Amino acid sequence: MSVLHQCPFNSPRLVMNKVLSKSQHEGDGAVVRRGIGRSELPRLDPFLMLDYFSVTPPAGFPDHPHRGFETVTYMLQGGITHQDFAGRKGTIRTGDVQWMTAGRGIVHSEMPAGAGTHKGIQLWINLSAREKMIEPNYQELLSEDIPTAEEDGVEVKVIAGESMGLHSPVYTRTPTMFLDFTLNPGAELHQTIPHSWNAFVYVIDGEGVFGFQGCTPITSHHVLVLSLGDGVSVWNKSSNALRFVLIGGQPLNEPVAQYGPFVMNTQSEIEKTIQDYHYSKNGFENGKSWRSQ
Repeated sequence: MSVLHQCPFNSPRLVMNKVLSKSQHEGDGAVVRRGIGRSELPRLDPFLMLDYFSVTPPAGFPDHPHRGFETVTYMLQGGITHQDFAGRKGTIRTGDVQWMTAGRGIVHSEMPAGAGTHKGIQLWINLSAREKMIEPNYQELLSEDIPTAEEDGVEVKVIAGESMGLHSPVYTRTPTMFLDFTLNPGAELHQTIPHSWNAFVYVIDGEGVFGFQGCTPITSHHVLVLSLGDGVSVWNKSSNALRFVLIGGQPLNEPVAQYGPFVMNTQSEIEKTIQDYHYSKNGFENGKSWRSQ
């Protein structure tokens, strides 16, 4: 059971670190609130970056490369159209998820689909050394296909992993859980997490008490790094709904070498990646002539 009236954990997870995500400019005129991938929280193995983005045309994320990790884009409002140099094109809208494995190389664009403001979350998940150079791949999950449950004033959308007895169909190369929770006023949650996984919360709306009941409520746009343990407890003691994502993953425990959108294990691999991209080879062959429309 994930939702219980008494804390079921022998080793409950507590908030070990709290970081307020701050606005910065990315892409072409886009604004993101970066929670992971900044000086206060450079990374949380296996997670490399977490952005809450807000994009209004003509701003967006025009053509750019990736290698060595996965990007997970979860739309909260509006839509984003993706194009890449292998000819793939598609749009995800409110509640949809795109799970992209960049692998050995991809060049793509992510631009707002229509007028208005488009909001979402993008998470970067590292790949192990043995998988960094696999072929690129996509998993897209429409909102209506995401397993959803509600119990005792708690709703969950299971984007990856398991909650309330529901399993996501998404295959996670780096074992990952990604759960979107909404707690009504007065509701409480007790969610199990594999003991050895690193995990964090990103508060989207409202305020909640995380860890144990005596804690001070924490408000939106904070990243909460959780200690190790069996699971986390959350209470909504406010008069408004609380919405947050709970994300956890199995640490890779490997060295990380990063240069912007390239993430490898050594500096020499980064230098080779820069050469591959510059000379359009070893996975970037289509990058020389391709431009998004």
